[in-house]
Amino acid sequence: MKVLLAGLTIIVSVTGIAHAQPQELQEADAAAGQQKAQTCAACHGQAGISPADVFPHLAGQQVSYLAKQIMDIRDEERIVPQMMGMVSDFSDQDAWDVAAYYAEQEANLGQVSDDAAEQLVRGETLYRAGDRALGIPACSACHTPTGAGIGSAVYPALAGQHPAYTQAALRAFASGERVNDPSGSMNDIAAKLNDDDRQAVANYLFGLY
Repeated sequence: MKVLLAGLTIIVSVTGIAHAQPQELQEADAAAGQQKAQTCAACHGQAGISPADVFPHLAGQQVSYLAKQIMDIRDEERIVPQMMGMVSDFSDQDAWDVAAYYAEQEANLGQVSDDAAEQLVRGETLYRAGDRALGIPACSACHTPTGAGIGSAVYPALAGQHPAYTQAALRAFASGERVNDPSGSMNDIAAKLNDDDRQAVANYLFGLY
């Protein structure tokens, strides 16, 4: 019950953030973003559904989160070698426009295979309730019960994401290779997950919607 209450407290505090959208988001131009996103299609798909599991789906992602990632990669606050040359000449406006375009696309719907059913029990427990003994809060507190994320808090959508990509992201947070989490909590949380737990959460998220 304490874990659930803690999760609800986080949700309430996050949704209590000012509802006014940032000026950049208000002025984002999805049509312009579609043109600028042409160079992204080879890795992320024409409509943001990536054909390769090493690259994330971008369709349906929160605008604020995706714009931040593009700018962080451009500014080398998040190191993604494959993208450095792609976004090095992006302006902030370009980042918001591209993010707005992908946010309008239909998010991926994954389906987990039957042989992962037993593992999904652990994944669902971690996502919805966390693990008090390990000091892991419920993922749903920040990413919502449906995995849609919270744009006002710059928390990403996770549902339908490639399991391999989700696991890689969690490993990067756990090792400290990635440190651009807007809440500053992901490094600590990810470090408390073992490989089996990372895989369980990633598979559960793949089929969540």
